[in-house]
Amino acid sequence: MVDLPRKAATRTARLAALPLGYAGRKTVGLGRRIGGAPADVVLTEIQQRTAEQLFRTLGELKGGAMKFGQAMSVFEAALPEEIAGPYRDQLTKLQDSAPPMATQTVREILARDLGPDWKDRLVWLDGGPTAAASIGQVHRGRWRDESGRERDVAVKVQYPGAGEALRSDLRQLARLARTVAPVFPGIDIKPLIAEMQERAVEELDYALEAEAQRVFAAAYAGDPDIVVPEVVAVGPTVIVTEWMDSESSLAAIIRDGTVEQRDHYGELLSRFIVSSPARTGMLHADPHPGNFRIIPSPDGGLGRLGVLDYGAVARLPEGGMPPAMGTLIRLCALQDGEQLLAGLRREGFVKDKIKLDTEPLMDYLAPLVEPTRVERFRFTRAWMREQFERVNSPREPAYTVAIKLNLPPSYLLIHRTFTGCIGVMSQLEAEAPFRAILEEYLPGFAEEPEAG
Repeated sequence: MVDLPRKAATRTARLAALPLGYAGRKTVGLGRRIGGAPADVVLTEIQQRTAEQLFRTLGELKGGAMKFGQAMSVFEAALPEEIAGPYRDQLTKLQDSAPPMATQTVREILARDLGPDWKDRLVWLDGGPTAAASIGQVHRGRWRDESGRERDVAVKVQYPGAGEALRSDLRQLARLARTVAPVFPGIDIKPLIAEMQERAVEELDYALEAEAQRVFAAAYAGDPDIVVPEVVAVGPTVIVTEWMDSESSLAAIIRDGTVEQRDHYGELLSRFIVSSPARTGMLHADPHPGNFRIIPSPDGGLGRLGVLDYGAVARLPEGGMPPAMGTLIRLCALQDGEQLLAGLRREGFVKDKIKLDTEPLMDYLAPLVEPTRVERFRFTRAWMREQFERVNSPREPAYTVAIKLNLPPSYLLIHRTFTGCIGVMSQLEAEAPFRAILEEYLPGFAEEPEAG
C-alpha cells in the first residue's frame, strides 16, 4: 500500500504521458493497418489500451487526476458505442474504487486532527479501508460518545498532500485539455476543469463539507427512500459520520442490476438530485455513481439509496433552484420558442446582440426537456448518444447554438449536475416519472407560463 504520490514533477510527468501514449498507439495502429490488420480490430485495441492507461493512471494518482476521471465517467453513456465499449469496465472501476494509503499514516492523521485521546472515542478502527476516493479514504470504526453509547461509524481521512496534488493536477490537466480531448470526443473538457479549479478549496475543507452534510442529514431524517449519515465529529482532514450498511454502490447496479433495480434506484437518484435544493437550499453536485450506496431492505426487497460526499455542494443563492429554471424547461417542452428565447435573454443565457433561431435552440435543449413530455421516460445509452450527436455534429442545426449561449455563473453547477444525473440515468437505462418529479420539486415547472 502506498500513500498519495506527492512530488509535483512525478505527477506532472505521468499526466503528460497520457496524450503521448495515445498518439504513440495511433502511430503503431497505423503501421498495423498498412500491414493488413483490419481497421476495426486495430481501433478497438487502441481504445482498450488507452482506457486502461488513462483510468489506471487517474485512479492511482488520486487527487485532481482521479476527480477529473470521476467527473468524466458520468458522461460515458454519451460516447459512441465503439468508443464507450472498451472504456466501460475501466470507467466503472474508477467510479467505485481506488488504491489505499498506509494504515500508519491514517493513525497519525487521526491523532493530529482528533487529539491524543482519539482512541478513547474511536475505540475500534478497521485496519484496511472500506472505500477510497479522489482526496480521501474511508475506514469503518466504532465511536463511543460522552455518555458511553457506542455506534458504528465511517471515518473519512484526507490523503496527505491532497491539496497540493488536487491543485497541481488540475493545472496540468488544464494545460493538457486539448491533447486529452481525443479520448472524450465531443465533450468540452476545458470549462469542466476550470470549474473544478474554482471549487478546489471547498473540496478540501472538511469543516465546510461537514456543515453541508449536517443540513442534508436533518432534511432527509426519516425519509423512506434516502439515507444521509449524520456527522459525529470533524477535524481539518477527518470526518466521522454514522455508518451505513451497504455492500455496493450505484456502479454495481449499472454493471449487473436487474431492470427492476435500475428503475427503482434511478428514480431515487433523480428524486434526490431534484428535491435537495427545495429541502436544503443546496445541490449535491457530484453525481458520480460511487457516491450513491445501495442500502438493502430488511425484507429482501428493493432498498433505499444512501448518499455520500458533500464536498462538492452548490450553495444556491436564492435558497433553492433559480425560479426561472422550471419555467424555461416548461416553455421548451411546450415548444414555445419565442417566450423561451425571451426568458433565456432575461436570465442572461443569451446576450442582447446575439441572434438565435428558436428551432435549433429547442433541439439543443432536448436532453433536459424530452424526458418531461411523457408520464414515464426510459433513459438509455442509445438515447443519450443521439442527444449528444445532435448537439455536437456540425451537420446538425443545434451545433451552432452552443457557441452563442452564455452560461451564467449561478447555473454552472446546476447545469453540470443535471447533465451528470441524466448521464447516470442513461448508464442505468432506468425508467422514471421525470415529469412528475419536476412538477413536485422544481419551482415554475408545474405552473402555466405567463404570456409575454
